[in-house]
Amino acid sequence: MSNDRTITQNPDIRFLGRLLGNVIRHYGGDAIYRRTEYIRSASVDRHRGLADAESIDPGLDALSLDDTLSFVRGFMLFSMLANLAEDRQGVAAEPGADVAHVVERLRAEGIGDEAITALLKDALIAPVLTAHPTEVRRKSMIDHRNRIAELMRLRDTGATETPDGDMVDLAIERQIALLWQTRALRRERLYVADEVETARAYFQDVFLPVLPALYVRWERALGHRPPSFLRPGSWIGGDRDGNPFVTADSLKLALSRGAETAIAHYLDQLHALGAELSVSSTLAEVDPAVLRLAEASHDDSAARADEPYRRAISGIYARLSGTYEALTGRPPPRPTRIAAEPYPTPEALVEDLRVLGRSVSGAGGPLAGPGPLSRLIRAVETFGFHLATLDMRQNSAVHERVVAELLAKAGVEADYIALDEAAKVALLAQELETPRLLASPFAGYSDETQSELAIVRAAAEAHARYGAAAITTYIVSMCKSVSDLLEIHVLLKEAGLYRPGERPAVMAVPLFETIADLEAAPGIMRDWFALPGTVEWAQARGRQEVMLGYSDSNKDGGYLTSVWSLHRGSEALRDVFAEKGVAMQLFHGRGGAVGRGGGSSFAAIQGQPKGTVQGRIRITEQGEVIAAKYGTPESAAANLEAIAAATLLASLEPASLSNVDRERFEGAMAELSRSAFGAYRALVYETEGFRTFFRQMTPIAEIATLKIGSRPASRTKSDAIEDLRAIPWVFSWAQARVMLPGWYGAGDALAGFGDKGLLKEMAEAWPFFAPTLANLEMVLAKSDMGIAARYAALVEDRSRADAIFGRIRDGWHRTYDVLLDVTGQSRLLEKTPALDTSIRLRLPYIEPLNLLQIELLKRHRAGEDDARIAEGIQLSINAIATALRNSG
Repeated sequence: MSNDRTITQNPDIRFLGRLLGNVIRHYGGDAIYRRTEYIRSASVDRHRGLADAESIDPGLDALSLDDTLSFVRGFMLFSMLANLAEDRQGVAAEPGADVAHVVERLRAEGIGDEAITALLKDALIAPVLTAHPTEVRRKSMIDHRNRIAELMRLRDTGATETPDGDMVDLAIERQIALLWQTRALRRERLYVADEVETARAYFQDVFLPVLPALYVRWERALGHRPPSFLRPGSWIGGDRDGNPFVTADSLKLALSRGAETAIAHYLDQLHALGAELSVSSTLAEVDPAVLRLAEASHDDSAARADEPYRRAISGIYARLSGTYEALTGRPPPRPTRIAAEPYPTPEALVEDLRVLGRSVSGAGGPLAGPGPLSRLIRAVETFGFHLATLDMRQNSAVHERVVAELLAKAGVEADYIALDEAAKVALLAQELETPRLLASPFAGYSDETQSELAIVRAAAEAHARYGAAAITTYIVSMCKSVSDLLEIHVLLKEAGLYRPGERPAVMAVPLFETIADLEAAPGIMRDWFALPGTVEWAQARGRQEVMLGYSDSNKDGGYLTSVWSLHRGSEALRDVFAEKGVAMQLFHGRGGAVGRGGGSSFAAIQGQPKGTVQGRIRITEQGEVIAAKYGTPESAAANLEAIAAATLLASLEPASLSNVDRERFEGAMAELSRSAFGAYRALVYETEGFRTFFRQMTPIAEIATLKIGSRPASRTKSDAIEDLRAIPWVFSWAQARVMLPGWYGAGDALAGFGDKGLLKEMAEAWPFFAPTLANLEMVLAKSDMGIAARYAALVEDRSRADAIFGRIRDGWHRTYDVLLDVTGQSRLLEKTPALDTSIRLRLPYIEPLNLLQIELLKRHRAGEDDARIAEGIQLSINAIATALRNSG
C-alpha cells in the first residue's frame, strides 16, 4: 500500500503492500486509493509523533458508507499480507526452538542420548485442534492467502514464471485481486460439518505431509529413528460442552471424514511409490519377503514380471483400497482392478511397508536413507486409519442429570442429585461393579439423555470400526468432584466401553477450570485414586490425564492469579500422582490471547514445573491460532518443531533454581497472586454497573452476530460475566484495545510489592516468571488507552463510565511503569526487537479501523438500519482481529 519506512525492514511486506495498492487503485478507483493513502499516512505520522491524535479523524469523516467498506477491506488485507510476510521471515520463530539445537544443548549439559531415547520411547506431544470460534476469516480468504504463500516460495527461488507459464509477480497480484473481490464475511452460520471440513483440510494439506518430513529431520538430529511421539488430535465433532449442535452424527462424520482423508493420502503415496520403485529383480537382490508379497498380490502384468516391488505395491494398494471402502462405504478415488481383503489394522499395513523398506535399504547406499517409503510408514504410524484422535467433552452438570434420569427410570435411586457426595460415590461405585445396564429400550428418556447415550454408543462403534486410537479420552468440563468422574464410567458402561473388573476403553479426564477448581484438583485426584481399581486402570494404560483450563481461570481471577494457580496446581497434582505411583499427563487448554493462555508455546512449555511434563503434553490449538501456526507448511513445521524442542527441554533439563531460590520466588509469587486477585475481582465482579459498562463499551453484542462458529457465545441466557464464555470476553476487550484480561490486576500487584530487586531477580532467573512478564508486555504493547477511551464514550452512564474507565486507565499506566522497571527497559519490547517491529508495523493500520468501528457502533446503536453499517462493523471486527493476530 505504500513505501514508508515503517515497512522497509521486511521487503516482502513492501512488495505485497505495493501490489495491494495497485489492486485497490484498479478495482476500487483512484479516489478511494488516494483517500486510503491519506488516512494511512496520517495514522503513520501520528505513530511517529509527527502529528497529534486528532489529525486522522478528518480523513475518516470524509468516507461514505461504501468507501468505509472498501477502506476496511483494504486495511484488513494489508494486515493479512503482513502476517504472511512475517511468517515467511520467521518473525515468530524463537532462537533454539528446534530439536537439533536442543539435543546439542542437552548433550553439552551432560544429558546423554540414552536419556533422550528413553524419554521418547513413551512420549506423546499432541497439538489438539478445536473449533472454538475466534477465526473470523472465511476459508476462501485463507485459501487465497496460502496460494500467495506458495507463489512467494516460488519467487524466492528466483523463478519469474510459474510451471503454467504465468509471470510470478502477476500471479501474486491476481490472487490479491481475488482477495479484494472475495466476500470476507460469512452469510450463514457455521455448522459442525463446516468445522469438521475446515479441520480436515488442515490435516490433509499440512499435517499429513509436514510431520513425516519433520521426523526425517529429527532422526538426523537424534542419530536414530524415534517412535512417532508427535500425534495431533481434535475436538471437532466431539466437543459438546455448551454446543447442542454436536451430536452422535457429528462424531461419526468427523471420524468418517478423517478415515477418508488419511487413507486417501496413503493411496496417493502408494501410487507414487509404485511409479518410483521400478527395481528389477534381474539387477538387484530382493528380499524373499518382498517376493512373497509380490506373488500374493495377484498382479499378473507381464510388463511387471521382473519388478517385485511394483507387484507387491499393487497388492498393498488393493488391500488398502478395500480398507478405504470398508471404512467409508465407497470406492477410493483411484480404484484398483484387484480384489483383496482389507487391512484389519494400521499396524498390519505398516508391517507390509516395512518389508519393502528392509529390502530396499538392505544393500546400503543411497537407497538406505530416508525416502518416500519411510515417510509413508511414518504417516501411517502417526495418523493410523482415523487421522486424529477425537476427544469427547461434556459438562459435568449434563452427566449428572443424565445419570440421575437413568437411575430413576431403572428404579435404583429416585433423586440422585439430592444425594451428598459420599452417597453418590458409594452408589456409583456399586453400579460399576455389576454388568447390569441401566438404560432400557422400553423406557422413555429426555432428549438430553438420549443424545448422551447416543454419543457413547457412537464411540463404541468407532472403536470397533477404526480402532481404540480413534477415541481415547472423555473430558469432564467443570469437574468438581469424584462423582463427576464416576458418572462418566456409568455412561461408558452403557455402551460397553467399561466392563466391571477391566480397564475402561476410554479414559475419563477431569477438566479443572476456575481458580477454586484448580485449588481443589489435588484433593479430588487423591480421592479418585483412593477408589478401588483407579490406580490399576491408570497404571495399565500407562498414565492418567488431567486437563487444566486457562480461559475460565483467567476470567475468574485475572491473568497473574490464573497463571500462578495453574503452575501451583500442576505441582500439587504432580506430588499426588507421585504418591500413588501413577504417571501424569497434563492437557493444557490454551487459547490464542494471553488472557486465554496464549503467547509463546515454546516458553510456556519450558516454564512448566519440573516433573510435570516428562515427555507427555497435550495442548489445544484453536480459532485464528490454527491458521497462524498451521496455515502453511513452513509455519506448521516451525511450530511443531518448537513444541517438540520445548518438551525435550522441560522434561530433561535440570532445574535452573536452587531450592532456596525457588522457595523465595514462589513465596513472592503467592503474594503477588493474592494482590492481583483482589484487584481484578474488585473491578470485574464487585464494581456496581461493570457488567453494563463492559457490554456497552465493547462490541460484545455485535461479535455475537458474527457467523464464526457453531457454538453459542454464552452457556446460558444470563448476561452475567460468570456465564459468558471466555472467548467472547477476551475477544471483546481486544477489539476495544483494552486487552483487560491479559493484564489487569498484575500492575497493582507488582507496583505494591515491596522488594523490586527480588522481582528483577525472578525475571532474570525463573523460567516461569520471565514468559509471564513477556506475555504481559506483549498485551500492553497491543493495547491503547487513547483508543480505549473512545470506546468508553459509548457507555450511556457517563459518570459511571468515567469512574470505571479511570480505574482501568490508571491500572494500565501502573502496569506499564512497573513492568519497565522490573524488566530494565526504557520502552515496551525493547529487548524483543522482532516482535516490537511487528506490532509497530500494525498499530497505524489498526487505529483507523478502531475509530471507524466506534462511529459505526454509534450509528448502529442509535437505530440506523442501513445494512452497510452492520456489514462495516463486522468487517472492522474481522480486520482488527486479523491485525492483532492473537486476540481470541
